[in-house]
Amino acid sequence: MRHSGKWMTSLDDRILEFLHENDPTTPTKMTTEASLPYSRQHVDRRCKRLHEEDLLKNLGNGVYMITEDGEAYLKGHLDTEDWRYINQDGEDDDGLTEDTG
Repeated sequence: MRHSGKWMTSLDDRILEFLHENDPTTPTKMTTEASLPYSRQHVDRRCKRLHEEDLLKNLGNGVYMITEDGEAYLKGHLDTEDWRYINQDGEDDDGLTEDTG
């Protein structure tokens, strides 16, 4: 289960998933190759925000790649609301069990 912050949108997940499966690329290619129903400008804005949050790395010239934090988020090991890591047993870094209720 992914733990997305309130600042995140469903497009953010799509961008991260696309970059997880593909080489670093631009918002233009993401829009066309992933058939995202959003404008290139909107995808670019979300990439910039994901870069600000360290889930994407800007390689220059509008090319982005997913970071280790982005990979951890996709695997459900990073809560982007509280910015805490969760291990595979559902515990956060200090060993407390995640509240599921």
